[in-house]
Amino acid sequence: MYYKLKLADKVRVPAHRLGEDLRVVLLDVLQEQLEGSIDKEIGIFIVVTDIDEVGEGEIIPGDGAVYFDVTFEALALRLALQEIVEGIVVETTGFGAFVSLGPIDAMLHVSQISDDYINHDEKNSRLICQQSNRTIGVGDTVRARIVSLSLNEREPRESKIGLTMRQAGLGTASWMEDEYNKELAERSGNARA
Repeated sequence: MYYKLKLADKVRVPAHRLGEDLRVVLLDVLQEQLEGSIDKEIGIFIVVTDIDEVGEGEIIPGDGAVYFDVTFEALALRLALQEIVEGIVVETTGFGAFVSLGPIDAMLHVSQISDDYINHDEKNSRLICQQSNRTIGVGDTVRARIVSLSLNEREPRESKIGLTMRQAGLGTASWMEDEYNKELAERSGNARA
């Protein structure tokens, strides 16, 4: 889930940027330091949006920079085990699909898609369920549950997120629409009997 946060930090402004607009410099420095990084308590930083307050600058002997206490706003993504997320399939392989959750990709292994045997149509970048003929392809929106979560603060690209779609209410938009229509047909059939 995405969160709008108000945070405080001490920000180092290098000496060569001291003549510039302080709020612009502080925003640039925070964006460079935080965006794309991961903090286990805060989450994945998406963007630093605004500077709220700037305290007095502090000079540390031996360092030409000035340190400011800053309160700022940011947008972060916090993921949790068992959370249901929506994402877009960005790649398919013989072992599953990679799903973009915005700032980070998650893995949907073939064993977590369906009970069916799944074929990979490499030419069309699609995974095809053999019995049900359901497909998942690049560009499809999927709803899935997070079943494994290992975020790496030092190397965000090394983070690993595992997804499943093997539960009711999960799958691609077309899968869910098919299930809904099937359920409506069953209800109207039972109402007539």
